[in-house]
Amino acid sequence: MSEAQITDWLASQKQAMIDLLRDVVNIDSGSYDKEGVDAVGARFERHFAEHGIPFRRESDANFGDAIHADVAKPGSNEKPVLLMGHRDTVFGKGEAGRRPFTIKDGRAYGPGVADMKSGLVMNVFVATAFHKFGGSPHPIKLLITSDEEIGSPSSRPVIEREGRAARAVFNSEPGRPTGNVVTGRKGGIFMHFAITGKAAHSGANFAAGVSAIGELAHKIVQIHALTDLDKGITLNVGLVSGGQSVNTTAPYAEGQIDLRYVEPADRARIMAAIEKIIATSYVPGTSATLTIKGEFVPVVQSADSKALFESYQAAARQVGLTTLQGEFSGGCADSGFTAAVGTPTICGLGPVGGLAHTPEEYLEIDSIVPRAQALALAILRG
Repeated sequence: MSEAQITDWLASQKQAMIDLLRDVVNIDSGSYDKEGVDAVGARFERHFAEHGIPFRRESDANFGDAIHADVAKPGSNEKPVLLMGHRDTVFGKGEAGRRPFTIKDGRAYGPGVADMKSGLVMNVFVATAFHKFGGSPHPIKLLITSDEEIGSPSSRPVIEREGRAARAVFNSEPGRPTGNVVTGRKGGIFMHFAITGKAAHSGANFAAGVSAIGELAHKIVQIHALTDLDKGITLNVGLVSGGQSVNTTAPYAEGQIDLRYVEPADRARIMAAIEKIIATSYVPGTSATLTIKGEFVPVVQSADSKALFESYQAAARQVGLTTLQGEFSGGCADSGFTAAVGTPTICGLGPVGGLAHTPEEYLEIDSIVPRAQALALAILRG
């Protein structure tokens, strides 16, 4: 097996990659749509079966199953390289029918085309190349998860387990619009808080009421005040609801909080401040509860992760990606879980795209092959 065999074969598979990408983009796979997420998984399993690659499902009752596939030389007991990614999207049922996969002016469009079904297709074809030509210097493990867009409630323990067992992790989230990869990310916590007040007629019996919405307003102001842009800490109450009618003091209100932070040490301090705000009654007679709904941890570049990036960067230069750099992202990803367990990790290795989570999401079609080649060369030299 030579580097040229691998890179030439990947170049020859551009249309096959596009065809597989079309198939999986045209299947709705919102995070809570287990049937759809598993249907996308089945399409990848069909590819593995057609190419003789061993695979298995790790089932989950509530979310999509985790898909595992392995490419290894017989008898190898070395730690594998982990190629990882998620197949769920933020889009609801019917979106794929409304906006099916299309290509126009060198860009592909459709729900999840960049984030991150193209990255999964790339991972699958890189692994297939090594399977076809006799295996890589180290075993390759593919992990295709199901619920990243909601904080990986079922996949996190799977990711952490596989991350601990790996020698290196490549997470193929979309390449940045700049063409860069991601070497650092914020951590994020997604929370829900619920406030109980007391209903009363707001005209005839106002004094007897206790407004949960009034309490909500106080809490939002206090929570937003925790934002510290210089430290990369942001708080956003992005969803609110509550009340019974316009002429009733609100007996109930709720909100959802998005916390982002850079330094792992800031988590405990900010969470303690949020918990204090939730426990404080600014409107006497109200009470409140706080629930964490999902959480990501930061990607902090270790010395080993820096060395992994430099090796990848050298491989990328060989296939013409001469300006590729590492970039920090305020977004969260599953790569934080593998970085946190101490495994060298880089993210954003997928084909280049942008405007994720919007109807305008796009993928640069001509980035698919060189990004696949760069990943393959990085694995060969790892």
